[in-house]
Amino acid sequence: MHTLAHRWPVLIALVLAGLTFADGQPAPELLAGVLAAMPLFYLFFGTLRGELRRLGALGIQLAALAGFAAIALAAELVNGRFTLLVLAAGWLGHALWDAVHYHKAEVVPRAWSQWCGVFDACGALALLLAASTG
Repeated sequence: MHTLAHRWPVLIALVLAGLTFADGQPAPELLAGVLAAMPLFYLFFGTLRGELRRLGALGIQLAALAGFAAIALAAELVNGRFTLLVLAAGWLGHALWDAVHYHKAEVVPRAWSQWCGVFDACGALALLLAASTG
């Protein structure tokens, strides 16, 4: 039971991913916007928790913001299947970013990085499936 109590973020992520992607893919523009906005939560939590005061921490988070925004912009500049593939790469990259934060237990609460990582990985998978069938 103790293990299940720590897995509630995974359940939330799976339900949210199902609601988001099960009835079809949301508009790529929306998914690009979400990708660009994801790092803002890291800046928000990092500021609240005082973790961005550590040497280099703010710079790393701002670099991630710029990187994910660049991927989102790139997705908007290509067409069709390539849009989905670029978005899938960005969402998968953010899932890995979440995994690093979960492992280090820094910047965001572990529950946040856990649910976000699972949701991002599900989104990346849904985008890859859409790209392969479309």
